[in-house]
Amino acid sequence: MSLRLFLAPLILLFAASCATVPERTAEPVRPGFVIAANPLAAEAGMEVLQRGGSAADAAVAVQAMLSLVEPQSSGLAGGAFMTFYESRTGKVRVYDGREVAPAGATPTMFLGPDGKPLPYAAAVVSGRATGVPGVLRLLEAAHRDHGALRWSTLFAVTERTAEQGFTVSPRLARLIAGDWPQLTVPDAVKYLSRPDGTKLQAGDTLRNPAYAAFLRRLAANGADAFYRGETAARLVERLREGAYPSSMTMADLARYRAARREPLCREWRVYLACVPPPPSSGVATLQLLALLERTDIAGRNAADPQAWYLFAESQRLMYADRDRYVADPAFVAVPVEGLLDPAYVAERARLISASAGPAPQAGTPRGAVRAAADRKLEPTGTSHFIVGDSAGNVVSMTTTVESIFGSGRMVDGMFLNNQMTDFSFVPVDASGQKVANAVAPGKRPRSSMTPLILLDREGRFAGAFGSPGGSAILAYVGKTMVGSILWNLPVQQAIELPNLVARGDSFSGEADKFAPGVLAGLKERGITVRPGRGEDSGIHAMMIREGGRIDAGFDPRREGKVLVDEKRTRVR
Repeated sequence: MSLRLFLAPLILLFAASCATVPERTAEPVRPGFVIAANPLAAEAGMEVLQRGGSAADAAVAVQAMLSLVEPQSSGLAGGAFMTFYESRTGKVRVYDGREVAPAGATPTMFLGPDGKPLPYAAAVVSGRATGVPGVLRLLEAAHRDHGALRWSTLFAVTERTAEQGFTVSPRLARLIAGDWPQLTVPDAVKYLSRPDGTKLQAGDTLRNPAYAAFLRRLAANGADAFYRGETAARLVERLREGAYPSSMTMADLARYRAARREPLCREWRVYLACVPPPPSSGVATLQLLALLERTDIAGRNAADPQAWYLFAESQRLMYADRDRYVADPAFVAVPVEGLLDPAYVAERARLISASAGPAPQAGTPRGAVRAAADRKLEPTGTSHFIVGDSAGNVVSMTTTVESIFGSGRMVDGMFLNNQMTDFSFVPVDASGQKVANAVAPGKRPRSSMTPLILLDREGRFAGAFGSPGGSAILAYVGKTMVGSILWNLPVQQAIELPNLVARGDSFSGEADKFAPGVLAGLKERGITVRPGRGEDSGIHAMMIREGGRIDAGFDPRREGKVLVDEKRTRVR
C-alpha cells in the first residue's frame, strides 16, 4: 500500500476532528527533555520533570522563568499558542492564548487626529498597545487537562530566582543597550538600570521582588491572581496613563478565556504536520511546505543557490496570501481550505519562474472574501520552547510580549505586551477595502506564531518545531524543516543554516553566512540578500530519528539549551 493511501483516512480524521489515530502503537518510554531560549528556563522545566511532572507542568515552570530572565521576549502578561501532543490518545490539541482587543477598542484607535496612522514609536509605548493577556489562562487550561503536579508547586524555583536575583546574560544586556522606544518608558528605565542610573550590563545581578510576590499569589490562587483583584486593578490603571490611553477594564480581564482549538494537520512527506489554526499563521506554514513540495528543493542541498532561490520564491507567494487573508476567524472568513487546496497550491507554484520578478500578488483561493493587504509592522520578539515527558506527551509553545520589552510598561514585575500593534493600524486601504486584520472589540490579532508538531505514519510523535522572529517565524521554521527533513541534516545543523526571509520586494537575512557562490547564484536569479534580522531567530526543534533517538537543537543566535532527563523519570 502506498503511503498516500495509508495516510488518506488519517488526514481526514485529523482535519475533521483530530480524533485518535486508529491502531496507533504504544509510545516507548523516552527520557523527558526541555529546549528553551535561556538555561535557567530549561533548568526550571527539568526540575519539574524530575519531580514526576508532566510536559504541561514543566511548560508552566518554563514560561514563569522566561518571564523573569528573558523579559524582552515573553512573559506572563503576554500571549501564546501551544500545540500539545497527548501520548495516551494520540491526539494533537491546540491552546490559543492570544491576546484580545478590549471591548472598548475601535478600528481607528491607532489613527491620529489627522486620520493618519500614529508613529509606531508612539503607539508601541501607549496604553492602547496592550491587549488582554492570554498566556496564564492558556497555561491554566493546559495544566487542568494534562497536569500531574499541583499548580502551587510549579513556581518555587522562579520565585527564589526572582527574590535572590539572576545574572544578566549577554543577550539581555545587548538589548538593554539598544535604542528601542520601550527603553524610554519610566518602568523599563527603572527596572533595567543600576542604582547610579547607568544601564545594566552583562554579569550584573537583577532582582525582581515584585515578581516574586506575584508568583506567590499566583501559586496560591491560580490564574485569577492575574485576571482579578489587585494585579488586574494595577494593570488597568497603568494602561490609562499617558497619551493614547487604553479602554481596557477589569471586566475585559475577568472575561478572558483561552480557546481550545482543533489543529490544522496536513500530510508532508512521510509525516503529518500539525499547527494552530487562525489567527495563528499555521495555515501559512503548511502552505509554504506544500509549495516547496512542488519544487525539486528536496533533491538539492544548502550549497546550491537554486535551492535557496526556490525557498525564497515560495516564501514570497506564501506571504502574499498570508498578509491578505489570515486573521481572527471569529470576525472574518479565512479561506483555510482554499489556501491549502492542492490545485490552488499547484497554481501558485507555477508562478515560480527562472528569476525573481516584482512582488507577487495574493491569489484568489476557494472561499476567499475580498480583503485589502495588511501593511502592519511586525517587529521581532517572542520565544519558543519544547518540552516532552517520559510518558510521551509533548508541548511545542511559542510565546510573546510582541516586540522587545513589550510596551515598556510594567505591573508586578512583568512587562505588559504591545500586542494590539499586531493589528493593522489602518482599517481600510485607499480604495475603501476593509483589512482582514483590522482592530475590533474582542478580536485576536493575526499572529505569525506557528508551533508545529509532526506525527509519523503510525500517528506517534515524530518532531516539534517553532521559532520567534515576527513575520520571519515562517521562514525560520520552513528553513529548519527543509534542512532537517528534506536534506536529512542533524537538527542542530539545520537550525544553524543561514536565515533568508523573502517577503514582497525584500530579501533579507544572514548575508555574511552564505557561501559567496550561493550569493552570486542568487544574484544571477534576481535576488540580492541584504543584511537582515537573522540574529532574531530563536528556533528550537527536535525529531525522533531511527531507533527512537532524540535529535534536538537550539538556536545559537540566542542563549538556548537542550536538557535531557536520562533517568526517564516517570510522570506521576
